[in-house]
Amino acid sequence: MRIANKIVYDMVKTNLENTTKELYQVQKVVASGKRITKLSDDPIGVTQVLNIKSSLANIEQMGRNITMGTSWLTASESALSNVQDLISESKALCVQMATATTGAEERATAANTVQNTLEEIISLANTEVNGRYIFAGSETDSPPFDEDGTYNGDNNPFKIKIGKDATVAVGCDGEAVFGTIFETLNDLKSALESNTISGIEAAMDNLDSHFERISSQISDIGSKITRMEIKERIYEDSDLYNTERLSQIEDVDIAEAIIDLESKELAYQACLASSSRVMELSLLDYLE
Repeated sequence: MRIANKIVYDMVKTNLENTTKELYQVQKVVASGKRITKLSDDPIGVTQVLNIKSSLANIEQMGRNITMGTSWLTASESALSNVQDLISESKALCVQMATATTGAEERATAANTVQNTLEEIISLANTEVNGRYIFAGSETDSPPFDEDGTYNGDNNPFKIKIGKDATVAVGCDGEAVFGTIFETLNDLKSALESNTISGIEAAMDNLDSHFERISSQISDIGSKITRMEIKERIYEDSDLYNTERLSQIEDVDIAEAIIDLESKELAYQACLASSSRVMELSLLDYLE
């Protein structure tokens, strides 16, 4: 039987190409450490990898949201705790100034203290985190309170997404938080300046209400921080689980891959040797 040289050469070429391709694929797997590098490697696995990577991207985004939200809540808690301290100091000042033994001159001096307290609370009410005001509702780009205590924000607390269908208000409606505290302090200042004991006593009662309001706000913020911490732990566990799943599907067993590479290298060398031998044969070697 005659075998054309072209057929022999084509067979040699095809075998060498296939062996080279297999060697290249194994080398690529070892170099990348990935079992799947393109869709044809494992169509089902690629789909799973894409879904897991999408989940990991979502977890990463939720993590960023929670980090930002926690910083806002922590700043709010700190600011309101300071406000509460200032209210307590103002209440103590009222008690002292409401006594009959206190004179007009002392009350006039105390009015300056109240003014300083008023300015400090307005400053705290304009607390910002990374350039965004946390007591401005959703109008976070500008200070919510003027220097006289007028509110310029809105009544829609800034919210962040912490889950598929879950959001948390991490900003505050400053008007709801601070109520009429600035009005109360202005009235107290006027009462001290006019040496009016009844006005001081009225401010004292209002300060009690403001203290309770701020206490309630701090408690609410504390519960949100706890919720954030729980969510953060859940996402950390989910991130670990999905990362492990991704590795199981996508990553290669390096030890096995190296053994496979060595096997393919031997096959390639054998193919080269046999191809060289065949290409040396003449046409007469194929005649029977």
